[in-house]
Amino acid sequence: KLNVPNLRFPEFQGEWEKCKLGDYGKVVTGNTPPTKDIENYENGTYLWASPADLGIIKSITETKTMLSVKGFSKTRTLPKGSVLVTCIGSTIGKTGMATKEMSTNQQINSIVVNDNNDNEFVYYAIQSAFPRYLSSIAVQAVPIISKSAFELLPNKRPCLQEQKRIGKFLSLLDERISTQNKIIDKLQSLIKGIVDCTILRKEKNAIVGDVCSISEQIRAEANIDDIITVRLHGNGVCKSSAENLQLGATQYYRRRAGQLIYGKQNFHNGAIGIVPISLDNGITSKDIPSFDIDEMKCNSVYLLAQLQSPQYYKPAEALTTGTGSKRLKEETFLKMPIVLPNKREQDNIAVLIHRASMNLDHAKRLLELLSIQKQYLLRQMFI
Repeated sequence: KLNVPNLRFPEFQGEWEKCKLGDYGKVVTGNTPPTKDIENYENGTYLWASPADLGIIKSITETKTMLSVKGFSKTRTLPKGSVLVTCIGSTIGKTGMATKEMSTNQQINSIVVNDNNDNEFVYYAIQSAFPRYLSSIAVQAVPIISKSAFELLPNKRPCLQEQKRIGKFLSLLDERISTQNKIIDKLQSLIKGIVDCTILRKEKNAIVGDVCSISEQIRAEANIDDIITVRLHGNGVCKSSAENLQLGATQYYRRRAGQLIYGKQNFHNGAIGIVPISLDNGITSKDIPSFDIDEMKCNSVYLLAQLQSPQYYKPAEALTTGTGSKRLKEETFLKMPIVLPNKREQDNIAVLIHRASMNLDHAKRLLELLSIQKQYLLRQMFI
């Protein structure tokens, strides 16, 4: 079998050569300036990356912790274009690229790419190969790749011209992914702004119980395929993951499309949603109760937008009761105050929220497709 990828630009021929990550350039392990000396961090302007700063977007333009001139002088600095890789713990394999001179902590190994290689190609070559690297260290209690082991990790590369072509092509795709993330951020900010301005800034004049009532509890057989749950942070209702379920003797109940449900233990973490038509007749335990919304008095889209706002659900933690895992009881939920204008105003606000939410759903789906496309290309364009 020839050492060539499945997908290749037609103008290039010949096999790729075997190499090690250390062949791409100098490997640098980061370090941390003394934290006891506040002057190392005070009024910091220099980028200093930790694993929390990697893996979200390719280009590192900001970091959660910044260093002062004094602190930066005590680190191992990296030039623009260096490729950063986390090499320890649960964050292992997260990558990033320096957009200017910067440094990192000791949990990151970086490659200062030499003139014989293209830094963009190196970035994607590591992303493509890391699942293989992980399989070789999976037996360790705490996964870790030391600097010496990192330098010896095997890889394959073409000539410099082909490296540049591959790196540029995938960089354009990453730029599109970055743009899509910005679109999603803007739409989320728009929805938040609509809810803040039209609902949350007004005085509460009703309670949940004025427009909601506990649904009839229809018992159901415990069937894993029918179980639904509520995602955290206002991310809606979904099918439950079978691998995490323990049916036991738990009693389950039918939930209907259009019913409001919430997680008793996680209401304050945004576990609130309305059952969609696609999950009609799904089942939950009593820890996820259901409520019927009086559509004559309340627009369900309007109500859900209010309940799913962090400004609304986070303070509800103070209302939870019980020993051990505290829960928000149904009677407490029904007494929670809400903003309830006339139905016409609710409907108008709901239209704005619905349109923005539809655009957001479309944007997220497109991002998902772009991410799938990138993963496919990483598998096909590298060996």
